[in-house]
Amino acid sequence: MAIGNVIPFSQGIAKIVTLAQLQNRDAWERAFRKKCKDHRYYEIVDETLDGGFEHHYVLLEDRSGTLRAVQPVFFVRQNLIEGVPGKIRSVVDLVRKRFPRFLTMRVLMVGCAAGTGDLGACDEKDEAWVAEALRATLRTYTRQNRASLVVLKDFPAKYRLALESLRTNGYARIPSMPMTRLALHYHDWDEYFRTLSKATRKDLRRKFRKAERAPKIDIEVVNNITSYVDEIYPLYLQVHERSPLKFETLSKNYFAAVGQQMSQRARFFIWRQKGKIVAFSFCFVCDDAIYDECIGLDYRVALDLHLYFYTLRDIISWSIQQGLKYYYSNPLNYGPKLHLRCELVPLDLYVMHTSALLNPIFRRIIKYLGPTRHDPFLRKFPNARELWFV
Repeated sequence: MAIGNVIPFSQGIAKIVTLAQLQNRDAWERAFRKKCKDHRYYEIVDETLDGGFEHHYVLLEDRSGTLRAVQPVFFVRQNLIEGVPGKIRSVVDLVRKRFPRFLTMRVLMVGCAAGTGDLGACDEKDEAWVAEALRATLRTYTRQNRASLVVLKDFPAKYRLALESLRTNGYARIPSMPMTRLALHYHDWDEYFRTLSKATRKDLRRKFRKAERAPKIDIEVVNNITSYVDEIYPLYLQVHERSPLKFETLSKNYFAAVGQQMSQRARFFIWRQKGKIVAFSFCFVCDDAIYDECIGLDYRVALDLHLYFYTLRDIISWSIQQGLKYYYSNPLNYGPKLHLRCELVPLDLYVMHTSALLNPIFRRIIKYLGPTRHDPFLRKFPNARELWFV
């Protein structure tokens, strides 16, 4: 196999390869075998994602030649103040009139372009070794490709111990927009509903009554969305365009490929009114948990019928019926999740500027540009401190 780039470090070597060079290697499957989003998901993202992502894979071998990790990485041009409101955004927008690329940089990101990041250790006991290998090689690789920043994107807090060597060697760790989790230790929706505050119950009853007065809404759950992708995709785009934070844009081929290649884990919830699809939700089911990845809504009726809450009730009810123990939801929309008694699931960004001269300054500045600083609800969650502290 021809290798595009080789970077030696004290404990071994890093080899940079493409997906075509990587496929059918046993280590590629082993690296993400126990992850919900396994190697198949990374292949789907590589092959279907829109938006100028340059995907590569880092093979990490020790000095004996043993392949100990496969780490997905990608290059992208990133707006560093995406989602930052107020005075900071106004000042930057003013500067960009003269310098259009101000605080927009070519970045090497480690992890997944469409989801949370994982370390690709072939053996979980090697995660600290993998983190050290990445620390030793990523700056060189980033400079070789004329990028300014290295970012480990959206890594769950469970990796904090393994990644501590990064934080103490030039990387700033800042909280990314967290996921949320709801424990499903209830017999049904009604039992869960009774645990909510009186004000929340009153508000939800009003919303559900309004939806129930409208023509009947039917639900269907499928593993493969291919035959409906032309109908659901515009609904995804409607929600996506309203989001204050846009990183990746999923494609029609993405949704079709997930259903075709990961049907045992994928669940697509479809809601119809008078035969027309008015909402859908794409989820993964892994072990005892369901992960709500994204939603699509027809805004011609969605706000009037409160479809966000209607669909959420159906997904939670279905998950309880299936015996699942946890419901995970993707970032944003924290106000309703706070009232629904969800807890935060911290995700971290590890960020470093490749310039040894600029990085100490950058480490201080980046903490003020972090996306979580500007959400009015995050600090109200009972476990909010976990975003910043171990």
